[in-house]
Amino acid sequence: MENNSVVTFGEVMLRLATPGNFRFEQCDTLSSTFGGGEANVAVSLANYGIPVSFVSRLPNNDIAGACIKELKGLGVDTSQILRGGERMGIYFLETGAINRASKVIYDRANSALSEVSPGMIDWDRVFDRASWFHWTGITPAVSESAAATCQEAIEAANRKGIIVSTDLNYRKNLWKYGKTAREVMPGLVAGCDVVLGNEEDAAMVLDIHPDGVDVTSGAVDAEAYLSVSQKIMEKFPRCKKVITTLRGSISANHNTWSGVLYDGSKLYKAPEYKLTHIVDRVGGGDSFMGGLIYGLLTYKEDLQSALNFAVAASSLKHTIYGDYNRVRVSEVEKLMGGDASGRVSR
Repeated sequence: MENNSVVTFGEVMLRLATPGNFRFEQCDTLSSTFGGGEANVAVSLANYGIPVSFVSRLPNNDIAGACIKELKGLGVDTSQILRGGERMGIYFLETGAINRASKVIYDRANSALSEVSPGMIDWDRVFDRASWFHWTGITPAVSESAAATCQEAIEAANRKGIIVSTDLNYRKNLWKYGKTAREVMPGLVAGCDVVLGNEEDAAMVLDIHPDGVDVTSGAVDAEAYLSVSQKIMEKFPRCKKVITTLRGSISANHNTWSGVLYDGSKLYKAPEYKLTHIVDRVGGGDSFMGGLIYGLLTYKEDLQSALNFAVAASSLKHTIYGDYNRVRVSEVEKLMGGDASGRVSR
């Protein structure tokens, strides 16, 4: 792997979605694509020209093969994906509209990735010449052995001096193996340099709450998250940056979107975007993380630009169907520069 390369670790799944805004009970066909938190981040980084490797475990069948082929075609290094296990995880998506929320149903019990265990992956080899490792709170929720493998990866990255980032990504429907997120996640987050989340993640995973926040009002006060960021840094001394995505939910199709970054001394606030006709919000947080990693690697100490890139990139993701954010740096920079007109480019 090249210097400055990024490694992500997690589960990529088959996504089966109802067409348009149909309900499950209305459908006799489902649209199939692939997606998963850490794979989504990897695709974003590959689009931006960052060398990135996705580590996972997939079965030896044609569906998994098609997924790997697609990731390769999108520029992601798939050479570290283990083959084994009986099945690929699946999630079903019903896209909401107006006042009806979207719905996700998971079918990922006993998936190939859920059966990964410490010792299966040679992390020293995986991290050879890597500069960044990213994982999310979804992976340790899948199974106890996946959580232990994630811990193994974080410790290996820490030994090598690699930057470690996490998206807390709380998924209440996944924590089913007898331990809660609050029991498992703090030990993993302790090894992280960069922590991303939202108000629900901080509350459910770390038991840290912002004061006076109501996301259903359609407006989110960035300053309310300063205390949350400070508390996270106090609890996890290794953490150097805390980032919070700010989503105000007016309806299923209409959100406000922004973010804040705290570096221990200053709170940076990004411009707010009004997302009035959302095409697909699944993967929105992952596109933010992909943009953030790119921004921090590219803009270095210009944290305002790094944050602005992440928010602009993830705003564009809401216009794209599927989990992956299929945008280029030039498109993100155009939106960062204030051109949100959507005029035809020709």
